[in-house]
Amino acid sequence: MNTMKLEFVSRLENEAFARTSAVAFLMPLNLDMEAIMEIKTMLAEAIVNAMIHGYESRESGTIVLQISYDEEFIHMTVQDEGCGIDDLQLAMQPLYTSKKHMERSGMGMTIMQTFADDFHIESEKGKGTLVTIKKRIQHGKDSEQ
Repeated sequence: MNTMKLEFVSRLENEAFARTSAVAFLMPLNLDMEAIMEIKTMLAEAIVNAMIHGYESRESGTIVLQISYDEEFIHMTVQDEGCGIDDLQLAMQPLYTSKKHMERSGMGMTIMQTFADDFHIESEKGKGTLVTIKKRIQHGKDSEQ
C-alpha cells in the first residue's frame, strides 16, 4: 500500500495545495477524469469544512490529510483538532449549515457522501473531527490495469 501524509496550517490558500498534492500522489493510478474531479471535490469540501467550522474561533490550526491506496480502493482522511461538530446527525442533513451568514450551501457532507463509496465522520466536541473517505479506483481508458 502506498501512503502520503500532508500536515498544513489551516489557511484557505493551503486548500488548493493539498488538493493538487493529492492528485499528484494518485497519478500512478491513471484515474479517469471523473474520479479525479470527484476526489478533488471531496477533499476540498472536507478541508474547507475543517477550516471554516473546525477552527472558526481560532487564528489557525493544523489539518492532516492522509491518502493511501491498494489494488481496489483509495483511502483518504482529513483530520483537524478544532472545536468538533455539535450535532453530527444534524450536520449530515442536506442543506443544513451553521454558517448562514457566510452564505454556505450546507451541501458539503451530501457531496462527499455521494462521491464516496464509504464515508464516515468521527467528531468530539472540543477535540476535533476526522473525515474518512473510501473511493473505488476507476482507471482511465488508457490504463494497462
